[in-house]
Amino acid sequence: MAKGFELKVVDVSGLTDADWSGISKVMRACEAGGFEVFWDEIDKLGDPARQIKVAGAFFPDLIREALKDELAEHGITHEDLKELLRSLERSATCQ
Repeated sequence: MAKGFELKVVDVSGLTDADWSGISKVMRACEAGGFEVFWDEIDKLGDPARQIKVAGAFFPDLIREALKDELAEHGITHEDLKELLRSLERSATCQ
């Protein structure tokens, strides 16, 4: 792919200042080096949670499906995650 590839942020929900910093780095790299540098720049962000959030800002459906597939491989369902979150919320409230 040619250099000068311009990415578009599709999903801004829940992004922090640190996420936006990562998004800017990835966008600049793709503008200079084309789309082939996208995943390398995502890897450079270091923190796996940030990597997922930044990649998800550009490709929310792709990242959502990849996460669902990975969780399913480990036998974790959407309902399991919701129950875990409820349990964590209850624990946080009790403290």
